[in-house]
Amino acid sequence: MAERSGSEASSPPLSGEQLGRFLTDLQVQGVVDPAVAGNPGRRGGAGPSDHRALTIAGTTVMVPVYNAASQDSPFQLVEAADGAVALQDRAGGAASAVQPPPLPRFYDLSTAEGIPYSAIALLHGRDVLATTLLQTCIRFRDRSQSCQFCAIEQSLEDGRTVVRKTPQQVAEVAEAAVRLDGVRQLVMTTGTPNSDDRGARLMAETAAAVKARVALPIQGQCEPPEDPSWYARMKQAGIDSLGMHLEVVEPQVRRRILPGKSELTLERYYEAFAQAVAVFGRGQVSTYLLAGLGDSAEALIACSARLIDLGVYPFVVPFVPIAGTPLQHHPAPSTDFMVQVYGAVGRLLAASDIRAERMAAGCAKCGACSALSLFETAAS
Repeated sequence: MAERSGSEASSPPLSGEQLGRFLTDLQVQGVVDPAVAGNPGRRGGAGPSDHRALTIAGTTVMVPVYNAASQDSPFQLVEAADGAVALQDRAGGAASAVQPPPLPRFYDLSTAEGIPYSAIALLHGRDVLATTLLQTCIRFRDRSQSCQFCAIEQSLEDGRTVVRKTPQQVAEVAEAAVRLDGVRQLVMTTGTPNSDDRGARLMAETAAAVKARVALPIQGQCEPPEDPSWYARMKQAGIDSLGMHLEVVEPQVRRRILPGKSELTLERYYEAFAQAVAVFGRGQVSTYLLAGLGDSAEALIACSARLIDLGVYPFVVPFVPIAGTPLQHHPAPSTDFMVQVYGAVGRLLAASDIRAERMAAGCAKCGACSALSLFETAAS
């Protein structure tokens, strides 16, 4: 679920769905941010790119601040003379107190080779450590085949990360992040390598190294490996939950948005999900669904229902256009569209035995990139 802390915000109390709608509005429209305080966010790369973390009404969310859409947002961050930060309606509406998380202390450290810890892993939200083990992908260089929203190599080209993080480097940073900043979970993703394991080997090797140094729940994220024995091998190595991401679901949308990856059919994914759930358990496997790229609400809801039946958490997230990608000018979905999908999927989750908060680790447990958990809780 989205992270909560009762002391940071002075915004008027909102119900779960009211807060969910407001945070959705921020995530689809973005926020004008003059980088007034705290963590300045991140550009490019994998995961929630062109975002920064903000705590609003006790809930930490990732909001777009660097993409083109956010520059026209009706919301902006302002800083008072005493350093307090507020979210303000640019039309002159009331301001709400927000708290940007402070820069983590582990960012001040470097490896013995002189690599900054922040080039190996980053803080997402308030207490989630995230790393991309392999910052390249077999499809990325050919934009006719790559996922059209992907910016995985941008941070590499900008010199803000390294092409491959070794298991020892990730373990070193994870130990420091837990000790210095109270990190509670690790999310590991990867660009897809040119191997049949689809990155599962990297996940297993790195998880084993991390667990040897620190007891930290881990989610691994990769495409379905050819050999299903990799699920057990990842689990045995220390991965507690697994993410395999569909992103979009209707065949014509998959061909347009995921020209290379769409060769892995939905049925292949459903088969892989069933195999993974048999190893990790119901509710410990998840998938991203990016709403707003052409899938109808009905298709997203129907897919979510099937996933839940399989034991998979459908982590529905609004599409956010990232600067420098083929979809940088693609519109984000409307708040009404997101609320329609969130409400229906939240009710499906509430009627099931799957909950975001019950996941050992992962994006759905963090919840900062989506308001789904608020609708799930409201429906419960």
